[in-house]
Amino acid sequence: MITYVFPGQGSQQKGMGQGLFEQYQHLTDQADQILGYSIEKLCTEKSYLDVNHTEYTQPALYVVNALSYLKRVEETGRKPDFAAGHSLGEYNALMAAGAFDFETGLRLVKKRGELMGRITGGGMAAVIGLSKEQVTAVLEEHRLHDIDVANENTPRQIVISGPKKEIEKARAVFESTKDVKLFHPLNVSGAFHSRYMNEAKQVFKQYIDSFQFAPLAIPVISNVYAEPYHQDRLKDTLSEQMDNTVKWTDSIRFLMGRGEMEFEEIGPGTVLTGLIHRIKNEAEPLTYIPKKNPAISAHLKEKRNVQAGITAESLG
Repeated sequence: MITYVFPGQGSQQKGMGQGLFEQYQHLTDQADQILGYSIEKLCTEKSYLDVNHTEYTQPALYVVNALSYLKRVEETGRKPDFAAGHSLGEYNALMAAGAFDFETGLRLVKKRGELMGRITGGGMAAVIGLSKEQVTAVLEEHRLHDIDVANENTPRQIVISGPKKEIEKARAVFESTKDVKLFHPLNVSGAFHSRYMNEAKQVFKQYIDSFQFAPLAIPVISNVYAEPYHQDRLKDTLSEQMDNTVKWTDSIRFLMGRGEMEFEEIGPGTVLTGLIHRIKNEAEPLTYIPKKNPAISAHLKEKRNVQAGITAESLG
């Protein structure tokens, strides 16, 4: 089996998507109309808009991820068995699963980027060397109560999020903590995936409610729950993602527990590939099947039957 994983903010780079925009000109034109600017120039020209600003980063990555996915499917002639995305990348995973089309996904991402980009004064930092439990204990011990755990990227790479002054205060604390290998502030303007995104989440929740989502063709692993999306909670879960922790480690462990699984990163860079490599080395698979999600059981049973040469036709 194979899982396609789609990157989020932090993977953007000038020059990304070159060649894809011409290959999928109709979608590039559609993106320009929705966004009100040239997506190709944003991604490839230094003197154009700043691709590192959240309101531009998110649509840029969504488009490049989406076009990369379409190209990959054309090249291989097959779709993945599972899909997952890190934060913004989750929209591409849902697009790949058929929840919505390219246009709908871009409209959602455009709004999401605008809302998140308005929340300023926050910061984020990666703490390398400690587990989530250890990071939480340090925050408690030093009364850094205004900081949340934003991303569980690997068992020993935890991202914290909060007011910029609090993140700066936390730097001295963590750098003097045993086993911390690195405290790395991230180049962001807001405290993403924390309580400070609640206001943006509420507005987004109203916006997303007007859209219609189609049934998922393949399971998509949710950042919030590290389990497959429930069809009847698609909108709620996407909204919750904005101010909840990205449980990337357990998402990958869940996929590892489904059986022989390959992972392929679809989009610019190899950030997720590196994270997955470390998760495989540092953590065990999660082998349970969610009791309240029968879709995952049915999907795995179908995959096993196909691998064994059993199809509906062969059963008569």
